Amino acid sequence: MDTTYDFTVAERFLRYVTVDTQSDPLSDTVPSTSKQKTLSKILVKELKKIGIEYVELDKFGYVYATIPANSQKKVPVICFCSHVDTSSDCPGTGVKPVVHYNYDGKDMVLPDDPEQIIRPGDHPYLKTKKGEDIITASGTTLLGADDKAGVAIIMDLANYLVTHPEVKHGTIRILFTPDEEIGRGVDHVDLKKLGADFGYTLDGGERGSYTDETFSANGVTVTFLGNSIHPGYAKDKLINAIKIAGTFLDLLPRDGFSPETTEDREGFVHPVHMEGTAEKATVSFIIRDFDTSRLKLHEARLEQFAKQAAGRYSGSRYEFESREQYRNMKEIVDQHPEVGEYVKIAMERSGVAFKKSSARGGTDGSRLSFMGVPFPDIFTGEMAFHGKQEYVSIQDMQKSVETLINLVQVWEEKTAH
Repeated sequence: MDTTYDFTVAERFLRYVTVDTQSDPLSDTVPSTSKQKTLSKILVKELKKIGIEYVELDKFGYVYATIPANSQKKVPVICFCSHVDTSSDCPGTGVKPVVHYNYDGKDMVLPDDPEQIIRPGDHPYLKTKKGEDIITASGTTLLGADDKAGVAIIMDLANYLVTHPEVKHGTIRILFTPDEEIGRGVDHVDLKKLGADFGYTLDGGERGSYTDETFSANGVTVTFLGNSIHPGYAKDKLINAIKIAGTFLDLLPRDGFSPETTEDREGFVHPVHMEGTAEKATVSFIIRDFDTSRLKLHEARLEQFAKQAAGRYSGSRYEFESREQYRNMKEIVDQHPEVGEYVKIAMERSGVAFKKSSARGGTDGSRLSFMGVPFPDIFTGEMAFHGKQEYVSIQDMQKSVETLINLVQVWEEKTAH
């Protein structure tokens, strides 16, 4: 790439994170929060300012944009995708980014809450970032690098391609989605409009990581039905569904079966929401495993706990509902080995060590892959996401931009005619 190019990724990122875009899992609107469109509108304006003619923000909050091909070859249409929303797991209003220039390798004390200290001992990857420029939040909110780092990287790629027409590439599609953090990121995406043959999400972590495998995921709702009656006249009549739900949760193993006790390729069952009255109480779960067939085994075990809990309260009943959320993208991506091979070449040209990885989570690419467009994930540098100690290296973001610039050229070069 042009060694004199002045990256815009950090400047864009620092602006984007100040826009509150948290999604809301309890909302039934699309997008789940209207404030996500605030950033989407900013992106539309900036894309047009860059010089991209086809840009659209639809009613569902999706941003579509096209960078036309400048190659005479019939290069496959490649899409780059990131999500604009941030997690609701941590405060996300009033984000104040802090740049720690030329990081000295020591603990970083966040200014607005000195008790929030990002220690290299707690964050092993941070030990490799000495001398780089690290962006954090100020201590009272998350940062939003997940996934505004990805958004900024794609925007800088667009800026580079428009200002460097000598870089040969096929048609490039850009997609920014809402509500990825609550599992609805591609519910309303228009694949015909997108028109992509292959794609990449920009939502990964460490420099050089290429993720072609994610969890498979189901959601489960367990409902306990009791019998409500005035507590003053409740003897031998009241069946409190809240207590049944509490008994059920207490039956869950403490030494396994959960996110806090599993790692690597181990799956888990995780309660994420509970509500109820004496009459009716519900507990919502996410079920995760790399092996799709094991989801049913996890659910069967969970249902046994529900049955056991209800059995302790005479007259109570339970209902068990399961629904598919997404599947391990590897089942699809492995059918198209060139998708990863070209990323490896692009990273090598960028001076980045290629590291194939698995994600203990899911991305928009998980569902897009099963919708017909193979969609693995490329690194952004975002780390410790969903919390107040989230951070990202400016140099990691720049290397991601460089990787994408090389990637579109590799696709063009590898196309025969």
